[in-house]
Amino acid sequence: MKRLLIAGALAFAAAGHALAADLPQPGPPPQAPVAYIPTVAPVYNWGGIYFGVNGGYGFGKSKQTSTLGTTGTFNTTGFLVGPTLGANFQTDAFVFGIEGDFDASWMQGTSGPAVCLGTVQCETKNTWLGTLRARVGYAADRVLFYGTAGGAFGNIEQGVKGGSLASSSKAGWTAGAGVEVAFADNWTARVEYLFVALQNASFSAPPATTVTFNANIVRLGVDYKFR
Repeated sequence: MKRLLIAGALAFAAAGHALAADLPQPGPPPQAPVAYIPTVAPVYNWGGIYFGVNGGYGFGKSKQTSTLGTTGTFNTTGFLVGPTLGANFQTDAFVFGIEGDFDASWMQGTSGPAVCLGTVQCETKNTWLGTLRARVGYAADRVLFYGTAGGAFGNIEQGVKGGSLASSSKAGWTAGAGVEVAFADNWTARVEYLFVALQNASFSAPPATTVTFNANIVRLGVDYKFR
């Protein structure tokens, strides 16, 4: 009897295993739906070396004081154009850079006759002007707002209107601000204002004269940035 019970139990267990093998197996657990993440355009990077051209208009003052005691202050105006070279470094939204430019200048003006021996007009000219400046700005993606300051270099020419002019090269300082826009991956355009003041120039031609020169410059620029 005991042998029959054991044999029956073994047969029942074997039948259970066979029945379980015939049953369908459970499938994999359901997958969670994948969330859609929209593509975000990359933020513009202002870092890099750039080269371009600038052009604009200057208006300012010149004062001539002679050893005869005569003094005249008059307006100087004219256009400027030249190349620009610079480099930027960006960290977060802040942009730091250095920039230089060298412009041909047509700024000039003439005094009243009281300065030049009381019979003729004296003239002040500026034929070239360069700057080397630091720039600090804040970038709102493709728009950069910046301030700038540094050294200025240029010539001051003085003499009688219509005659030969003596020239003196002088250093000075400049400061200003601007807005620059990246309208393509490698191209930017800007509008900026600079105030320039050169050191006084002294001329020995009779009468000996000291000349001051400063200018407000408003200009546009287009730059190509190397990546």
